[in-house]
Amino acid sequence: MTQPLQQTLASSVTLEGVGTHSGAPARLTLVPADADHGRRFVRTDLDGAPEIAARVDQVVATDHGTTLGQGDATVATVEHVLAALQALDVDNVRIELDGPETPIMDGSFRPFVDAIRSVGTVEQDAEARVIEVLGPVQVAEKNGPSYVATPADGLRISATIDFAHPAIGRLFGSYVTHGEDFEREIAPARTFGFKADAESLRERGLALGSSLENAVILDDHGVINDEGLRFSDEFIRHKVGDIIGDLALTGARIRGHIVAERPSHAGNMSLARTLVDHALYNGGQPIVDTARIMQYLPHRYPMLLVDRITGYEKGKRIIGIKNVTINEPFFQGHYPGHPIMPGVLIIEAMAQVGGLLLMDQVDDPDSKVVYFMSLDNVKWRRPVTPGDQIVFELELVQFRRHVCRMKGVGRVDGNVAAEAELMARIMDR
Repeated sequence: MTQPLQQTLASSVTLEGVGTHSGAPARLTLVPADADHGRRFVRTDLDGAPEIAARVDQVVATDHGTTLGQGDATVATVEHVLAALQALDVDNVRIELDGPETPIMDGSFRPFVDAIRSVGTVEQDAEARVIEVLGPVQVAEKNGPSYVATPADGLRISATIDFAHPAIGRLFGSYVTHGEDFEREIAPARTFGFKADAESLRERGLALGSSLENAVILDDHGVINDEGLRFSDEFIRHKVGDIIGDLALTGARIRGHIVAERPSHAGNMSLARTLVDHALYNGGQPIVDTARIMQYLPHRYPMLLVDRITGYEKGKRIIGIKNVTINEPFFQGHYPGHPIMPGVLIIEAMAQVGGLLLMDQVDDPDSKVVYFMSLDNVKWRRPVTPGDQIVFELELVQFRRHVCRMKGVGRVDGNVAAEAELMARIMDR
């Protein structure tokens, strides 16, 4: 399947309203951004206008909405605007906000879709990041939400909710969640709440801006809004929209069919994290094989200790594999009657995987070489023996002036075999 190109907005657009929980006025402006910028919230009302990346690792709360945070800066109820951006393939955007919460508008996703459509989108000269579900992915919490994701060409979400209320009950819906399908089937669906919960929510500082103008409200008997429902099953459609907005925090477009039972914001986050890991590990299939590794690393037999790269997130993380066989030359003299891979070579293999991550950080990598400067907090947790496969995962912690810090861990059968913190410098050959 052809890899799509990234997109941003053709120009800026502003929406104004109130925060559903804070009750405070809220002004949100969507601003075009460069390729690979991603989606970032910008708190323009705070000193220094701090930015908060719309990523799952920035989630700080999931109580009655999804809240992101970075340091002291937070942004609440991000799922509605993110759902519209995700469904319309807006990969790169600055979301400027003059307060702690996005405007709820009419409680649906439609105002954000209309705003994006009003300015249009433009393609950019970079491939979009896509998470493709390669096999069954399951997330389940005891007595809570559960999810199954399977391969599909686009993103379809099938969901079931179950409320002990005569106007809702058990509802099921299955929807294509992209482009015009999202606009028609999901975008108009509003958030909903129960009149009986209003007082307790407000005592907790929630739902201070909620009203009949921006939510479907139910009493003990049914919907009390004069407008009634926009769809007979508006409740399930809105829940599907929330799933889309929360999955936008993967930072990628998603190809898969997701089946959700009693979804929640917390459950959606668990699914998003699992999908990110699924994409990173890529089902164990190589994305860089030994032949290509030798183009980037100067090592050769017997010191080339990386067999393939199976996962990669640009500038962030990398997954590499070392298959350990009895034919390794070091087994001839290292505990020959009880072969154990030398610990220093385990760390060397880890460092080589890290070196491949670093080469992406510089121009003209063929003219560069990585020298490791220090190792800290090195620990060996279990022996590695012939027949083992070591899966190394390295995370880039800091990169400044060609000097970087990384954290690495090596696992065998899911159990930690070694871990270390590494510092390295990239230099000219």
